[in-house]
Amino acid sequence: METNNLPKTIPVFPLSNFIIFPKTTVPLNIFEPRYIEMINDAMSGNRIIGMIQPKNNTPVKPSLYDIGCAGKITSFNETDDGRYIIILTGISRFKITEEIKTDKLYRKCNVNFNVFSNDLVKKNIDIKFSDLELIFKDLKNLFVKQGYEINWKELENQSLDQTINTLSMASPFSLEEKQILLETTNLNERKKKLEEILSTYNFDNFENKTIQ
Repeated sequence: METNNLPKTIPVFPLSNFIIFPKTTVPLNIFEPRYIEMINDAMSGNRIIGMIQPKNNTPVKPSLYDIGCAGKITSFNETDDGRYIIILTGISRFKITEEIKTDKLYRKCNVNFNVFSNDLVKKNIDIKFSDLELIFKDLKNLFVKQGYEINWKELENQSLDQTINTLSMASPFSLEEKQILLETTNLNERKKKLEEILSTYNFDNFENKTIQ
């Protein structure tokens, strides 16, 4: 797939403290009417939606970061109570050029994928799993102290880029820190930023949470 084949306008789903990367998959539980409408429209079209973080917690129409990641709905199920359970597979990051006015309940934006054209190219990775030993050690300590549960063996069986991206997505970092990881230009830079963020943390300052 090339950036020219991606849509110039996409629906966007603002979700705080939540990022995805190309070639990663995430489950989403859709229940708000505006996002039910968004998924209905996406399923009748190209099935592509953009995940992006809001800059604040304004309930109606928060400001959005410029950079998000588009994903394709690769699995769709409707529950008995009218919710949608979908699997979203990351395609490419994008930059918002402008938000457009529509009569939809959800938001739509014109976007540019060209800045992240490398997301669509299979790349040779010059990082070894041994290079991740410190990251794994620090994250394991962090996850244990915070009551997180994660299948480390399954994580270690993933490809290297999937491992780094999954750790960036799943780690209990702040909204701003996750955005920094999302905007990194390549996997090497993401690994460095992950190490930098971990080095700044006091591992005792987290609330208990569980990753399912």
